Amino acid sequence: MPSSSSSPAAAAADRGVYNFAAGPATLPLSVLQRAQAELVDYRGSGMSIMEMSHRGKEFDAAIKKAEADLRALLAVPDTHEVLFLQGGATSQFAAAPLNLCASLSDPADFVVSGSWSDKAFKEAKKFSAASVAWSGKDGKYTSLPPFDAIEQNPEARFLHICSNETIHGVEFKDYPEPKNKSGILVADMSSNFCSKPVDVSRFGLIYAGAQKNVGPSGVTIAIVRKDLVGGAQPITPVMLDYKTHADNASLYNTPPCFAIYICGLVFEDLLAQGGLAEVEKKNAHKAGILYDAIDASGGYYICPVEKSVRSLMNVPFTLAKGGDFEKQFIAEAAKEGMVQLKGHRSVGGVRASIYNAMPLAGVEKLVAFMKDFQARNP
Repeated sequence: MPSSSSSPAAAAADRGVYNFAAGPATLPLSVLQRAQAELVDYRGSGMSIMEMSHRGKEFDAAIKKAEADLRALLAVPDTHEVLFLQGGATSQFAAAPLNLCASLSDPADFVVSGSWSDKAFKEAKKFSAASVAWSGKDGKYTSLPPFDAIEQNPEARFLHICSNETIHGVEFKDYPEPKNKSGILVADMSSNFCSKPVDVSRFGLIYAGAQKNVGPSGVTIAIVRKDLVGGAQPITPVMLDYKTHADNASLYNTPPCFAIYICGLVFEDLLAQGGLAEVEKKNAHKAGILYDAIDASGGYYICPVEKSVRSLMNVPFTLAKGGDFEKQFIAEAAKEGMVQLKGHRSVGGVRASIYNAMPLAGVEKLVAFMKDFQARNP
């Protein structure tokens, strides 16, 4: 069985492809092989973890270990609950205002920096007096505001951001503070969760779908300040009430057991790499190589995002020669073992998602292909 320290480049090469998908996304091969080895007989139990009772001792140990390792990775303080939920980050667009606003008339501010924060805002309007404090729509979501340009309501119950816009490739490098002194900072961190250290204490709520950086689809992680649990609006469905899950250790109903187990293996892998400070260094190096190649192409490849807020996780770019060449680029890359490079259907172009598990060799191969493609198609 390979250890979590086995070469990620060799691991990807073993499978013949580098997967640049935005999510579900590439996972460490060492994690997948460990899961494969334990799939039929989980650690001598005679059962697969997919068959076990979620209230049995084996799964209880697995979910507790996953939480402990996540707390270690992010230095989650004791003031915050860690919840393993279902419904995707999209369900949290409703859960956040339902849990954090006392009534439908409570104001909430949203920084709309891309498609996902826009969706969060539109959903929150159903359960709060949500308003847009800043929008990047006119600039086609290629920038972020200076924090003093965010027009906050001083009475807003919370300020919501999306820390990394998966589609548009815009990432917060620091975080704004709510203007309301008792306000709450809320972040959808789905696509850069566990990609770098974060001061969790600054946030009242962090939520993230696992399927980008820390596991398969099916599990959503919420980190919520304990004093914010228990005040949900009366209309809140039981499954969207954080108290339901906090009181039952994320076991109120049958959880996505296998997905949580895989997350636990990924957390172990990230700790084995030296933690998130080391992971961030690797991610910055990978992204730097790719952005440098784009910027050095003489305008052949174009990344529209302002350099200061370019994402380390999702790199969108276009080809100046147009859509037909983009289709050719994507098709030829796939033949060379670099798959899922097509941009989101809403914006087109090319998008390389280079999450934690994408090895440096994958980015280097993509850059070499980009240079070769440009030379062959001047």
